[in-house]
Amino acid sequence: MLDIRKKKVKFALCCKIGNKSKITYMNKQITLEEAVAKVHDGMTIMFAGFLGVGSAVQIIDAIVEKGVKDLTIIANDTAYDNVAHGKLVANHQVKKAIVSHTGTNKETAAQKNAGTLEVEYVPQGTLAERIRAYGAGLGGVLTPTGLGTMIQDGKQIVNVDGKDYILEKPLKADIAFLRANIVDEEGNMVFLGTSQNFNPLMAMAADYVVVEAEKLVKRGEIAPEQIHASGIFVDGIYLEK
Repeated sequence: MLDIRKKKVKFALCCKIGNKSKITYMNKQITLEEAVAKVHDGMTIMFAGFLGVGSAVQIIDAIVEKGVKDLTIIANDTAYDNVAHGKLVANHQVKKAIVSHTGTNKETAAQKNAGTLEVEYVPQGTLAERIRAYGAGLGGVLTPTGLGTMIQDGKQIVNVDGKDYILEKPLKADIAFLRANIVDEEGNMVFLGTSQNFNPLMAMAADYVVVEAEKLVKRGEIAPEQIHASGIFVDGIYLEK
């Protein structure tokens, strides 16, 4: 069963005035300053995107400017040293990166070799499943990917019907920063092409979720069948400038 966590059920309040009922919707739109206000030293943060495509770049730039440090980031990759959350690595604000790829960011390799940055490599499909597992309330996922490699080091091996699997535990974050092309006032999201990537999964795997929107539309303007990720998971909406 999908675990949407109790705090997420907050999209509307209903009150009765006389013989009429009135629905009062929450205003989720926030400023850039409010979007990064909850980011503090030592936090674990998920950044959606694939080499910066589908990443909340304006919010990330504000986090760089804020100067928070000792972050653990969970992302597909560390992008480039001058793109998206790769800037956080280049600015020495990250202590650990849980990612599937780092080859495009020279700072990641330099800091890893210097011993100032810890990198946990996770196969891309496994990374997606570990994030999804938390959102779905699962205790982990079983996968044969990585058996006999450094990926299995320190992890439990489970045998099912004579076949070995690695038990990969769920991943969660304090905050997740997403980016969508169209967002309505409820936080329902539409993504353009492959920019969807990790966005829907990360929406379900953090205590606080902010989406950076290219375009904000009124409630009900997105047809239900066109919604790629539900606004029930979204706490704040920042409209790009």
